[in-house]
Amino acid sequence: QVQLVESGGGLVQAGGSLRLSCAASLRTFSNYNMAWFRQAPGKEREFVAGIFWTGDRKYYADSAKGRFTISRDNTKNTVYLQIDSLKPEDTAVFYCAAGQGESRTYYYQRREWYDYWGQGTQVTVSS
Repeated sequence: QVQLVESGGGLVQAGGSLRLSCAASLRTFSNYNMAWFRQAPGKEREFVAGIFWTGDRKYYADSAKGRFTISRDNTKNTVYLQIDSLKPEDTAVFYCAAGQGESRTYYYQRREWYDYWGQGTQVTVSS
């Protein structure tokens, strides 16, 4: 059974930083495109950042450019999201997602493209 387990969320003051982690129990993790989405209260889940299975292509939502950095460590089956200069509007549950990427086009912003999802980690930013 595939599991994606997020960690690293918490309560932080505006201007602070967090690094979220997502550990995946995927046998062929290195063949999966990975992404982070977030869902704020009362809003739809939205794409934040994605990384290609080769690690050489990264994609960001406009709202994430400049403050968010996605990375992966295939030796640890883990994808990370570094968030700097946190703002109260970043408050949300952050979800990790995985989709088999080697053999199909990567529609990184589409939730339905992904095969697996984690349970989410809460990020709360106080002003």
